Amino acid sequence: METTEAAVSLTRKLLSFNTINPPGEERDCAHYLGKLLERGGFEVSFHEFADKRTSLVARLDGVGNKDNICFSGHTDTVPLGNADWSRDPFGGESEGDKIYGRGSSDMKGGLAAMVEAALAVAKSPRRSAGITLVITAGEETGCQGAYHVAQMGYALGRVGALLVGEPTANYPLVGHKGALWLEARTTGVTAHGSMPEQGVNAIYKAAQALVKLQSYQFGVAPHPLLGSPTLNVGTISGGSNINIVPDQAAVGIDIRTIPGQKNKFIYENLQSYLGEEVGIKQLVDAASVLTDPGHEWVQEVFDIMKTFLKERPEPKGATYFTDASALKPAFGDPPTIVLGPGEPTMAHKIDEFCCISKIKKATEAYMEIAKRWCLS
Repeated sequence: METTEAAVSLTRKLLSFNTINPPGEERDCAHYLGKLLERGGFEVSFHEFADKRTSLVARLDGVGNKDNICFSGHTDTVPLGNADWSRDPFGGESEGDKIYGRGSSDMKGGLAAMVEAALAVAKSPRRSAGITLVITAGEETGCQGAYHVAQMGYALGRVGALLVGEPTANYPLVGHKGALWLEARTTGVTAHGSMPEQGVNAIYKAAQALVKLQSYQFGVAPHPLLGSPTLNVGTISGGSNINIVPDQAAVGIDIRTIPGQKNKFIYENLQSYLGEEVGIKQLVDAASVLTDPGHEWVQEVFDIMKTFLKERPEPKGATYFTDASALKPAFGDPPTIVLGPGEPTMAHKIDEFCCISKIKKATEAYMEIAKRWCLS
């Protein structure tokens, strides 16, 4: 089976693993990929940050002094959602140019493409540089697997370039925003709902905080590639019963940051802004990522992708965050590109699909990128 067809077949196999996060349970999927890579000559190690929450690192070093190139992806997916799917989300059904399933775009199609491309390039003799694959658990809920592996520097080795296969419709991106997820919590005193004056309503305190959050200003200029930082209130909960004055309420805050911002400063500034009645807990702290578009390797990738896109890429970035937030600093800040076959507009949606033609093109592109790095 040729490499591009093998990538489509592997995508279908990966979709059969239920790796919805939570709970994740990526172990079986990780071990399946690990066996494939071991048979291809890679040295594979597995790393669990919790029970069945398994990441893997696969390395095949070259014969020269040049650092490896790293391809990275994640095996976990988001939940199915509340609406019914028209197809089996774990069946890998295809129709025309589309293969359907939860995670097809985000990002099992890209993961399959990079694994098959790595296996193909591994067969090339006299590699001056090698290939490292970092395949993580827990990306969707804050890159837990990537941060866990990043803390184990011995597992990663050295790399000179990093490619993350998140969904970009095969358009190479030179950076992405960071993420700061917070929980703002208010407390009160319970009382009977018919005598609210005897209690302290935590939901009223949360409502006052929400009004302030809606007008919060970051006070920074937009980034030329990544735009302005954003703040979104994504969840709110509180109280225990309709006839009880609530003594607790919680608000989930999703902040997306740009280069130059420090998440620690934003956290402290927001705490001061909301005042003493609101306590803030940090849930996710992922830095923004940016590589100079003029970097030699970035320009080489742009040259390669011009063939597949029928136009030369322009420097662009993503609003979402990726495992690069953890891996790029862990590897010593190598040039980093986000590039994958998935459709960004299909990520996390009902009846998620990935275009088969783009999986094949991504496989070819990954092979060419790896060959130029490893065989030069």
